[in-house]
Amino acid sequence: MDVVVIGGSAGGLATALVLARAGHRVTVLEREDLTPAAALETAAAEALRPTAPQIVQPHVLLPGTRVLLARLLPDVLEELRAAGARDAPLESQMAATLTDRDPVPGDDELRPIMSRRATVDWVLGRAAAVEPGVTIRHGVTVTGLLADPGDPPHVHGVRTDAGDVTADVVVDAAGRRTAIDRWLDDIGAHRSVVETAPCGLAYYGRQYRMPDGVPLPGPDTARVVMGLDEFTVGFWAGDNRTAQIALAPMAADKRFRTARDPAVFDATVRTVPYYAAWLDVLEPISDVFVMGGLHNTFRRLVADGHPVATGLLAVGDAVCTTNPTFGRGIGVALRTIADLADVLATHPEDPDAASLAMDRAILEHVRPWYADQAATDAGRLAALRHTVLGEPAPPAPPLADDRVTFAQLRRASLTDPLAFRAVARIMGMVGDAEKLYADPDVVAATRAALGRDGVALPQPTRAELEAALTG
Repeated sequence: MDVVVIGGSAGGLATALVLARAGHRVTVLEREDLTPAAALETAAAEALRPTAPQIVQPHVLLPGTRVLLARLLPDVLEELRAAGARDAPLESQMAATLTDRDPVPGDDELRPIMSRRATVDWVLGRAAAVEPGVTIRHGVTVTGLLADPGDPPHVHGVRTDAGDVTADVVVDAAGRRTAIDRWLDDIGAHRSVVETAPCGLAYYGRQYRMPDGVPLPGPDTARVVMGLDEFTVGFWAGDNRTAQIALAPMAADKRFRTARDPAVFDATVRTVPYYAAWLDVLEPISDVFVMGGLHNTFRRLVADGHPVATGLLAVGDAVCTTNPTFGRGIGVALRTIADLADVLATHPEDPDAASLAMDRAILEHVRPWYADQAATDAGRLAALRHTVLGEPAPPAPPLADDRVTFAQLRRASLTDPLAFRAVARIMGMVGDAEKLYADPDVVAATRAALGRDGVALPQPTRAELEAALTG
């Protein structure tokens, strides 16, 4: 089967590799020149581009993502490790307030892999460049779809600024800025069905290096994210002794605009003692990168039980985007790619059945993560708007006997090991979040932890925060 993949970032490259190894002939069309650099650090230094601001922001391969990558592209996982990515023991993800740090059965499956996103793309790009059955065309912009008229239309290729490209299947891997609805309009098709919910956050991130021979304030595979009263701040270890720190305030909080300045960024990070200790030893290797316009989205190419167009499928961010502080992007992409490969294998001659099967798969495997993120972000955003903007306080969720919320579970995870592992599973895309929220043992542990004296996270007063932000 001839397949055209629109987009040559991580999702498009992984799609090409998986489908080519399943016997398909794959052409990747990428509007920018993303030819892999000769050296990793050169690739990292040149990674920033306006169409994909997430590539220079903090990143992690979640435990569920690691499992999917090991199944779909085991050689890529090993090449990623060879390039410097590191498996992180679960203990390195624990807050200092969690005193019971003894391992328990099942901890091994909760190990994330710490790597910069630029490193992931570099490894995938090098693998795709030499993969038989994959052709990558850089500098080619898709301008529309080739389709036979009908209800629904049948897509049989794409229009580009370099000429038409025909295919049996077109896969949209163009990311969160995909023009798919405009393309559907042009062929007389119904638009995609999109759900959206705000993240409400902006991102200010900076990259650092851990110097050799200097004692560190925590494990060199640590990932610690704190949701404070007025902003979120996080530390993510990366590959090759790199690290990233990010401030994630509410997008409507204009005070943080000054955090674009590296001195202001570092001063603001230093208002939180844990991160100040890291800044004492880290060496900055980048300016401050800013990312905004973030939403949780979920897109279906089936409306009222019928495909909007046959011959057209989607993966990755073109299907679903979620709050980047949870790091679910690559995991969602790999899940949709696995489903795509199964759908094409099961329905090679029936494009209508393929569209419907892909829709069922993303409803089962992806939409629950979108719904979980939308609910979590709604609660967090309401709390921030109350604290920062003075809006009415959101009602406190009841401490139910049979269910907990993510916010309650996350607070309990600071002191309770069972709650911590439930959070690790939810954030790691391992298992079923809804089942964990209602697990009797998890509910009991969470209620007990919240009933005890809570842990107060050290954080700045408003005066201290605003002093840092004003330089």
